[in-house]
Amino acid sequence: MVKVKTSIYVDKELWEKFKMYALKRGMEVSRLLEDMMRDEMIEDALDNILLDLAGSEDYEIDFEPVKPREGLVSELVRVMRDERANSVSG
Repeated sequence: MVKVKTSIYVDKELWEKFKMYALKRGMEVSRLLEDMMRDEMIEDALDNILLDLAGSEDYEIDFEPVKPREGLVSELVRVMRDERANSVSG
């Protein structure tokens, strides 16, 4: 792979934060930028594929929300967490 040197203009504060972000992740800034560019281009390609499959530019995902059989969802989640905690500790 051939590398090219380029210049871009970005906000100084943002650039400093980005360099610190790369450092914390143990990555070189160039490598992180390349990875982010690839990810962005892959997302764009996937969007285009989905649009082609949908047959139009306006599509939406159609689904029916799942409703709990009884009680509040928060109560059901609490019961499940308690059961899991009991099975791990006991």
